[in-house]
Amino acid sequence: MMTSEIHEVKTPKVRSTTIMWLTGWSMSDEIFDPMRELLPDFHHISVDYSEAGSPEEMLLLTETAAENILSLNGLAPQTKEDRSRLLICGWSLGGLLALRLAAKGYGDGLVLFAANARFTRTKEETGLGWSVAAIRQMIIELKQNPQDVETKFRQNLFTEAKIGTGHGRNLPYSGCWTTAGLISGLQILRSEEVLSKLPMIDCPVLVVHGTEDKICPYNAALELVAGLPQAELLTIPYCGHVPFLDREAATVDTLRRWWHEH
Repeated sequence: MMTSEIHEVKTPKVRSTTIMWLTGWSMSDEIFDPMRELLPDFHHISVDYSEAGSPEEMLLLTETAAENILSLNGLAPQTKEDRSRLLICGWSLGGLLALRLAAKGYGDGLVLFAANARFTRTKEETGLGWSVAAIRQMIIELKQNPQDVETKFRQNLFTEAKIGTGHGRNLPYSGCWTTAGLISGLQILRSEEVLSKLPMIDCPVLVVHGTEDKICPYNAALELVAGLPQAELLTIPYCGHVPFLDREAATVDTLRRWWHEH
């Protein structure tokens, strides 16, 4: 008499991924909307720190958001093998905040747009960032005329060749941050340092950076990649400080390919 056997076939569990988006200084989170629309297979969470009253509050907002994502409806965190994965995508100031979170153990991966691990530099390191004096002057001017400071900052986002072409027409409107939020963000850029902590970040990192970036120089991206244990650099030639603007589809294709490889 023949007996039949039923063999259970176990298929790999496909874990979902949540992307936490951290925007740049003075910029609305809406700038990420075109990329989010192209990533319907991911969950998306944004952190709004535009009204933070202090640097400490801004840092706490990002940490609290990461903790909430890594927990299940407010319950105890699941094991890393079972829970959904957290991918942190940060641009400029948001990239520095993302690096800080990763150094504290948050996140399974990072995507850094035009970011560096230390924004302010000494006179000998002018090719890697801004001076503390420049940030201090911006804070003084913000208290007098915030709109003028934002306008000047936006003029540095693009290359000279792009300024007259309407390349920045897709930028979100200015004036969406409070003055306190703008100052808090600058204080973080002035003081936060993750450069020495890069070896502690053991998750995969995708760095997207333009070669003509005037805000976060390209040499800082090379320094960043050299200091990270698992980093891949996507270089955008002849591009300024917004390397994903008007090239969202290509950026998303690279992001998805890179993430699935890891």
